[in-house]
Amino acid sequence: MSGTIPTHGPADPSTGAPLVEVVSAGNEVLIGDVLDTNTNWLCTRVTGLGGLVRRTVMLRDDVAAIGAELRGCLARRPALVFTVGGLGPTGDDRTLEGVALGLGVPLALHLGAERMVAAKYEEFFAAGHVPFPEMNESRRKMAWLPAGAEPLVNPIGGAPGVLCRRDGVRIVSLPGVPGELRAIVDESLGPLFSEIFGDARYEERSLEVELQDESAIADVLRAAEERHPAVYVKSRAKVLGSTHVIRITLSARGRDDSAVAALLAPAAEQLLTQVAAAGFSIRPAAETGRGGAGG
Repeated sequence: MSGTIPTHGPADPSTGAPLVEVVSAGNEVLIGDVLDTNTNWLCTRVTGLGGLVRRTVMLRDDVAAIGAELRGCLARRPALVFTVGGLGPTGDDRTLEGVALGLGVPLALHLGAERMVAAKYEEFFAAGHVPFPEMNESRRKMAWLPAGAEPLVNPIGGAPGVLCRRDGVRIVSLPGVPGELRAIVDESLGPLFSEIFGDARYEERSLEVELQDESAIADVLRAAEERHPAVYVKSRAKVLGSTHVIRITLSARGRDDSAVAALLAPAAEQLLTQVAAAGFSIRPAAETGRGGAGG
């Protein structure tokens, strides 16, 4: 790689990408009632920002299990940990208890978070969504945060997101409702993402080979990986209409667009040349791939 990505936190030693972990909590996910689309969305978003998701895990709504997992996260020292789910007003919403346990701090009523929750329920009442506007203990529960935490504005729902920091690791707790999770990420985490990811870039390029047997180009793929170690090369079989193709996806991270292009272009050219020389039809894929920047 031409230089490393400037980051402000623990990073992958081979790529310089900030390391991220995702901890999803919810009995409803583990019994199959709810499909966890949140983890997939977060992984896509982090990758587009130039981060590297190293680990994801799904847990039950169990305080001890969440606390133990968070202690493991802290020991591995990623730049960022997301927890997903368990921030609501009911008795089984216990993720913040687990976060507090993992951090070794008590829960404390955060007055700023309490004001956020109260304002939301007044708004919900005015819109006819709830029967009364006043705070009660169930609603106030959402304002009990790990000591030292910062509430994050939830533009849609009642439960604030939560930001904790420990020894260079940021822990962001998000609600499990997908719309709320995405709104907090999109509208409340911009400064944090700039802090962690800087202006790092991530980009993908895809090639398609008219081929059914992936092993026929395995040596060519291996040669590209060895010559371009900063480029991740992934292949998978697809069927387009009646045609069997192998989709080769090249991805790289860098400090800016030109740095990423300098990594991807020669790797793509090598594959185009060597696969064609092996007697197979290869072309750039119609879909251009995804990319993004921090901030």
